[in-house]
Amino acid sequence: MRHRQVVALAAVALVGLTGCEGPDPNNLETYYDDPAPTSAPATVTAEAPVNHAQAAPVKPPMPDLAELASRALLSDADVAEEGVQPGDGEASGCLTDGSASSRTASWRYPSGSVLRHRVVAYPDEAAEDVVARADCDGKSVSVPAQHGVDRQRAWCAGKTCTVLLAKGKLVSALTVSASTETRAVDAAKRLLPAMTAKLTAQP
Repeated sequence: MRHRQVVALAAVALVGLTGCEGPDPNNLETYYDDPAPTSAPATVTAEAPVNHAQAAPVKPPMPDLAELASRALLSDADVAEEGVQPGDGEASGCLTDGSASSRTASWRYPSGSVLRHRVVAYPDEAAEDVVARADCDGKSVSVPAQHGVDRQRAWCAGKTCTVLLAKGKLVSALTVSASTETRAVDAAKRLLPAMTAKLTAQP
């Protein structure tokens, strides 16, 4: 009898030990496995700051005034229909200043009449102001108005006539010395379109 009791107690103890090894339904830390993550954690990306300041405008380079004067000067081809030959190229007329940014050309007619053209650049003032205050000898004469120029004026002193055209920083000056005032004015009128085209083509 005593032997049966010992066996029974041993069986009960074994059952108790076996029960302790299983999960405790009341212990949430041991009964449930850790849940698998359903999505990857959010990643925060730093964005570069936006610069709303406008960049300073880039100023265009100043044009080479001497080059502009050269391009506005009449060429041999421009005066070919006048039947002239290259002359001495001396400056004459109302614009005889010593500006470094100037170009001059001269031609001679078979009759001995002289045609001179000079283009002068004024870096520190508007060309139309120079023409407005120009003080040429002689009387004012009328020549066809030229489209695209800022100002124009014309004078005749005896048999020599001068026409001034202004555009931007350039003054284009044509002087014709002929046998009569009428011939000088007529020659200037014929050459005005070529002068204007050369002058207004410059920036």
